Amino acid sequence: MAAFEKPDAFEPSEICFVTRGVTQEEVAAVTAVLSGMLQTESDLRSRPDRGQSAWQRSQRGVRSPIVPGHGAWRSFPD
Repeated sequence: MAAFEKPDAFEPSEICFVTRGVTQEEVAAVTAVLSGMLQTESDLRSRPDRGQSAWQRSQRGVRSPIVPGHGAWRSFPD
């Protein structure tokens, strides 16, 4: 579904240009850019969550230091 088909959607006819003498080509370009940006935003919000990104995983805390000593390096009980 395109962004402009939704009830609360972007309506190109509601754009008000403050600058005088805007050409039809400029109006079309601005409308196309805004429509594309809104569609991209809509697509990003509607995709399923895939868990943590590599960036988010890298932000985890640093593990606790390994302390050397008798039995400290064993990963299994006696």
